[in-house]
Amino acid sequence: MKFGKAFKKQKVPEWTEAYVDYNGLKHVLQEIRRLKQSKQPPTPLRSAQKRNSSGLNLQARNSYGMGDIEDQAIAVNTVKQQNSRKLYNTEFLLSPEEGGENEKTFFRKLDEELNKVNTFYKDKVEEVINEASLLNKQMDALIAFRTKVMNPHRGTSSSPKGIPTDVKNSADSKTSSPSRAAATEQTDLESPVELQHLNNDKVTGSSLREDANVRENETHSLDILDRVKITNPLESPISTIRGFLMDEKEKGLSFNKDELKKVEERLKNIFSEYYKKLQLLKNYSFMNLSAFSKILKKYEKITSRNAARPYMRMVDSSYLGSCDEVSGLLERVEATFIKHFAKSNRREGMKLLRPKQKTEKHCITFFSGFFSGFTIALLIAVILLLEAKRLIEDGNLYINSILPLYSFHAYLVLHTLLYAANIYFWRRYRINYPFIFGFKQGTELGYQEVFLLGNGLAMLALATFLVHLHIQMDSGAQDHQKYAKFMPLGLITVIFIIMFCPFNIIYHSSRVFLMKSIFRCICAPLYKVTLPDFFLADQLTSQIQAMRSIEYYICYYGYGTSKGQNKCTTRDVYAVFYFIIAVIPYWLRFLQCVRRLLEERDYCHGCNAVRYFSTIIAVVIRTAFELRKGLTWKILAIASSAIATIMNTYWDIVVDWGLLHKKSNNFLLRDKLILSHKSVYFSAMVLDVLLRFAWLQLVLPFDLHSLSGNAILITFSSLEILRRGMWNFFRLENEHLNNVGKYRAFKSVPLPFNYNDENDENDEIDDKDD
Repeated sequence: MKFGKAFKKQKVPEWTEAYVDYNGLKHVLQEIRRLKQSKQPPTPLRSAQKRNSSGLNLQARNSYGMGDIEDQAIAVNTVKQQNSRKLYNTEFLLSPEEGGENEKTFFRKLDEELNKVNTFYKDKVEEVINEASLLNKQMDALIAFRTKVMNPHRGTSSSPKGIPTDVKNSADSKTSSPSRAAATEQTDLESPVELQHLNNDKVTGSSLREDANVRENETHSLDILDRVKITNPLESPISTIRGFLMDEKEKGLSFNKDELKKVEERLKNIFSEYYKKLQLLKNYSFMNLSAFSKILKKYEKITSRNAARPYMRMVDSSYLGSCDEVSGLLERVEATFIKHFAKSNRREGMKLLRPKQKTEKHCITFFSGFFSGFTIALLIAVILLLEAKRLIEDGNLYINSILPLYSFHAYLVLHTLLYAANIYFWRRYRINYPFIFGFKQGTELGYQEVFLLGNGLAMLALATFLVHLHIQMDSGAQDHQKYAKFMPLGLITVIFIIMFCPFNIIYHSSRVFLMKSIFRCICAPLYKVTLPDFFLADQLTSQIQAMRSIEYYICYYGYGTSKGQNKCTTRDVYAVFYFIIAVIPYWLRFLQCVRRLLEERDYCHGCNAVRYFSTIIAVVIRTAFELRKGLTWKILAIASSAIATIMNTYWDIVVDWGLLHKKSNNFLLRDKLILSHKSVYFSAMVLDVLLRFAWLQLVLPFDLHSLSGNAILITFSSLEILRRGMWNFFRLENEHLNNVGKYRAFKSVPLPFNYNDENDENDEIDDKDD
């Protein structure tokens, strides 16, 4: 693989703009090559030059390697700015006739890229160093907390408490670390000041203190518990209720093993995210250094000047090339994590810190193709059977009664296939969807796996429907017809069994993630709202007909099927719940917006809540119109539906997609675009406006004589799902670009302990990155 492709592949998507502009530098070199080729003499002299360049003219060849010639090509200068920052400036010493303006442009751009990369890297390294000090203090509190839990009767001394833990660690690291190691060996408990893995100074010393001093150090370590409280992240219904009713954002320490386990799990996640950041920073340094080396080699090859050596000496002496803080922190994080969270088992500790990358399996590709072909064959068979029996033209009552049962699976299949297409395009355009959704590394599903699930479900649904029709329409299978009506029920039962299966089969981690997200949506606003939660709730607003199909399942099998559909759908209770179900997804989104408004104090969430509330009003008015009829209710239904549609369309395009900016560099779009063809964005906006009428159909049905009632519902519901699939891509594209603009590449993880004497302390790791 060429370096340019490998460089692009290894980039952190959110840091793309902070990397060396390798392609831009190559473009300048191409201009230099074209200029030199245009100035070359005719062919005879050109062939002589080739002979000289092949080594026949040794004097000319060796002259470029002389030191004085190198010094005459470029001169590197260093200028110090504020905050002890260094800016590098290269002066091209040759005359315009010898080097040309393009070579000056090349070194000018090269300096700009070096200064940009160097500044970004130094800022990030300073961040991780500051975070290391926070982690030191968190580990001090954890080890003291662990000591107290394991020895509940051990008390604390009345020694001074005003010395910060990190200062005390730094002062005592060279004199008292061996004694604390001895204390660890005697008590099998870790002393907090032993955490020098994250400090810059290495622990040295060979003498041991007396046992009295060891016990005194352990007592001092327990004093930390008098100055810390456990932060309440309000991530559960109970903690949320307590937090809002009693303003309990912090709580006192309860020394029990359950609380200790929760704290340890939170710190494990913090260490994992911190370690991931260090790895990416190390890779960032390596890839940029490689880019400078590669581009300078290309320059030498084109211009035959030996300028790479002096320039690379400057690069190697810069902060990017000389800083070893990241490598040291990586080693100390590994040692700390293995010792305190993996019981000194390096293999288990590194498994947690470095989860394996997911590899594509050939069987996924094979079964995806197999299920796709099988699904197409079954679909053709179903269409031919319906045409042969003339079941569609005659408006068969039985078909109308079982069609809503199987439409549930059609909606799920369509949505799943669109999600697979979304993943494909997200990956193609390097949109970091696993980070945005918060998937654990190595557990996210690829587009092939999602495509496999969609085709597998489609194959099962079509096979069941085909067998069901065959038994029902075949006069020779009268004995089996009483069992055929339970086939849709058996199919949906199998789906729910697979969904809630506790065994580690059929993408267990993804199923658990989905079920947790659904539960958090249902319990809104008792849970802290994250992007996967409101993204899933938005998907549910496009699956209202699928949710109504579940209601139809209950009614169809609960009240009997002797009279088909009429016996079920004519009940008043069914009609009321038919519209209540349509309100539920919008109500969940409304509660999520209220929760975010109270937490973040952002009026934008309040406007979003008003938007969803207007949609709820439109659905409720439509319910009243269906039950009471009348011209007044009809006018109110039309007006409320139109208002809700306009608000939803505006929010889709302007807020969720970030388009229609008047002052944008791209006319009526936004400054940054991932897709190169602007017409795609304009087409998407037009389609969103048109497909919003599919949502309007849920409130105001259209009179389409060519389609029956069920066919109209299925058609417009499918159009809404298609609109949602299109919305998904541009919504995540906008979220990704927001992350890129702020260089957010890591999750924000709340720290478990908060020190009372440091109210201004940051309570989150990576708060600048997320």
